[in-house]
Amino acid sequence: MRGLKVMLDFDLAELYQVETRILNQAVKRNIKRFPEDFMFELTEPELDNLRSQIVISSYGGRRYLPYAFTEQGVAMLSGILKSDKAIEVNISIMRAFVLIRQYALTYKELAEELARIEQHHDKKFDDVYEVLNLLLAERKKKDLTDKRRRIGYKK
Repeated sequence: MRGLKVMLDFDLAELYQVETRILNQAVKRNIKRFPEDFMFELTEPELDNLRSQIVISSYGGRRYLPYAFTEQGVAMLSGILKSDKAIEVNISIMRAFVLIRQYALTYKELAEELARIEQHHDKKFDDVYEVLNLLLAERKKKDLTDKRRRIGYKK
């Protein structure tokens, strides 16, 4: 929706094992934690389009438009909901964040080491590249001369 990957409030409520109304109450109580890039309310045309795509019944149901949550909103929800599943998801997100940070530090060290090696060996590689380029140029010249139409007597 709106060019973003989102999950709707009723799907998230099922995922976090809470009622949709409980999820929405928690969001409204913590609305400052959900800027527009974390969550937005669907418009009537968007809901109609959604109904036509996934065949949601237009009879009965909700009195208000559903909320759509981006990836950041889904993570924020796990921090404000009180269900066991939400707590479990929040712990998993925190662990993943720490692992990614550790990986980023390792990656930075690796990148620095590669840069140091590259600087040390650049001169040697420049010579190798020069020779390779000369060989390729000779090969290209030979290919062009082989493709020319021969003139003279045929044997």
